[in-house]
Amino acid sequence: MISKRKDTYDSQVKLFKALMHPGRLAILDVLRAGEACVCHMEAALGFRQAYLSQQLMVLREAGLVDDRRDGWNVYYRVVKPDVFAVIEAARSTLGEKKRTSSPAVTPSCACPHCTGEKANAGVAVAKAV
Repeated sequence: MISKRKDTYDSQVKLFKALMHPGRLAILDVLRAGEACVCHMEAALGFRQAYLSQQLMVLREAGLVDDRRDGWNVYYRVVKPDVFAVIEAARSTLGEKKRTSSPAVTPSCACPHCTGEKANAGVAVAKAV
């Protein structure tokens, strides 16, 4: 009887284990804005590539993120966006403010995604002058 009950909680335990690490929560905050490559996350979070890859593997194994390859770059995205509701429920329970934006990217990111953003920002500045 107890083993039946345990089986019903296994998927929930897997989810909470994946979310119980601050690095993985930070990665999910970056991915909240859309897909991102590891170099983008390095620039946004200040974590090393090996550390990010290790944490992304846990999130991938939990079924929360997936990846796609585009040339040399590997882009990660959240495949179960309902996970953000779980994170927000935890923040609300703890009395923390809702996260409204993902961490800012620093100029050190040279991925195609970021260089496109930088080019668009340059155009906006040029028009303002």
